[in-house]
Amino acid sequence: MTFLLRRAAFYLVTLWAAITVNFLLPRLLPGDPVQAMITKLGGRLNSDAMASLYVLFGLDDDKSIWEQYVDYWGSLFRGDLGLSFTFFPTPVADVLAQSMPWTLGLVGVTTIIAFILGTLLGVYAGWKRGSWMDNLIPVTTFLSSIPYFWLGLIAISLFSVTWPLLPASGGYAPGLVPEFSGEFIGSMLEHAVLPGVTIIVSSVAGWILGMRNMMVTVTAEDYVLVARAKGLTQKRIMFAYAARNAVLPSISGFALSLGFIVGGALLVEMVFSYPGLGYVLFQGIGGKDYPLMQGVFLVITLAVLVANLLADIGYLLLDPRTRKEG
Repeated sequence: MTFLLRRAAFYLVTLWAAITVNFLLPRLLPGDPVQAMITKLGGRLNSDAMASLYVLFGLDDDKSIWEQYVDYWGSLFRGDLGLSFTFFPTPVADVLAQSMPWTLGLVGVTTIIAFILGTLLGVYAGWKRGSWMDNLIPVTTFLSSIPYFWLGLIAISLFSVTWPLLPASGGYAPGLVPEFSGEFIGSMLEHAVLPGVTIIVSSVAGWILGMRNMMVTVTAEDYVLVARAKGLTQKRIMFAYAARNAVLPSISGFALSLGFIVGGALLVEMVFSYPGLGYVLFQGIGGKDYPLMQGVFLVITLAVLVANLLADIGYLLLDPRTRKEG
């Protein structure tokens, strides 16, 4: 319990620092977001109306940075993330609520599939080193070295242009109303195939290689030799003794991957025009949308911290030495 309390205090301090940076960073960017929004909309406003917009978006020059910082914290405690410049006058919270399920559904599911598949293949490759599985590692490593967006472009070229089997962009077919119906769910799954396979192919090799190398190291440990001497089955030794200890380093990487799920695979969502948080962040950067960028960064920060806290708890459950030390 003391260990968890110390870690929670550490994460609270980290959260404060991240939110402070999140407040300052957009204000250091060059340009005037209000002017950019007015220019994009093609409208002309008088000075009073423009001053009202600056106040509305929390960019009032009459207030010091410290006053804006205090107001920003007050808005966060009220759950008010402000209004989006890009999707004006939609609140940032609504934009995030609409985009997050798409990213969680696509990147979340594919990350978990890649981790489970890569870990299991890595366990087998490390336990049966020198077998045919080792011949597949260079191939998967080569695929993982190819950037997400390049694999996405190849997938579109092959399966949407050369062989028009799957849609190339969007989250669902145009004209459909988002609802829980068989037609919409089928269209959504069809549009998620290409970006999902791209993410899995690009990320699974890292899990295979990391787990395989750890398994090779762990199988030479004394407790594995003792388990063999006791006559335990190979399956039990592989999973209960070797894999249980070899998977510990992968948990930290998996926790970080889960944390960055909410940010989405930005380039993949851009290539496939997938309506997730990554694509929304790209639009916000292009429009100098301070509130939207801050909202996305805040969600990513919270997700990473929560994921790391869950990883610490996972270590406590899997490694008795951590519990004793804690």
